[in-house]
Amino acid sequence: MKIAIIAANGKSGQVIAKEAVSRGHQVTAIVRSENKSAAQEVLQKDAFALTKEDLAGFDVVVNAFGAWTPETLPDHARLAEHLVNLLADTPVRLLIVGGAGSLYLDDSQTSMLKDSPDFPAEYLPIAEAMGVGLERYRQAPALNWTYLSPAADFDAQGPRTGTYTLAGEVFQVNAQGDSYISYTDFALALIDIAEKGGYKQERISVFA
Repeated sequence: MKIAIIAANGKSGQVIAKEAVSRGHQVTAIVRSENKSAAQEVLQKDAFALTKEDLAGFDVVVNAFGAWTPETLPDHARLAEHLVNLLADTPVRLLIVGGAGSLYLDDSQTSMLKDSPDFPAEYLPIAEAMGVGLERYRQAPALNWTYLSPAADFDAQGPRTGTYTLAGEVFQVNAQGDSYISYTDFALALIDIAEKGGYKQERISVFA
């Protein structure tokens, strides 16, 4: 399988690239600077400068883009718009590394995790910015997308256990009452989904 990873130099991008390469996939890092990931091929280009031709040869494109500053937070929605325009009405599948803040608190789907009183205030701007991006994907019926929300505690240093649980739009915790997933187990889940298919035009969640 040919997989392109936008922001492959980022924390999640590097782990996803390593997982994909370890399974024998042909991986291209889409990065603005020198490639730091395990990807075998490199497209050195700003994500907002990508063209339809750049992405046409891939089976899967992974959007692992991250932005945290007030000036760059709108780039989540801007990149979503750009990728919708590039990939709609094509066979290329888009997998998005999302956030937990936009998960719903219950089946009524009226309140989100970011709306709860215990949600950390410092993460509210990124949760809201990523939520805007998710809504843009939802409005793209001609795009084959899957949005993967990690658990609330998304641990870059956590161990690989080789196990994970998939859920839907509603925030979940494990038997210990924790919402947790390591980057390595999240990458395992993402590449499993890339290989197996399914979850077309769905947002799903991943926790341990």
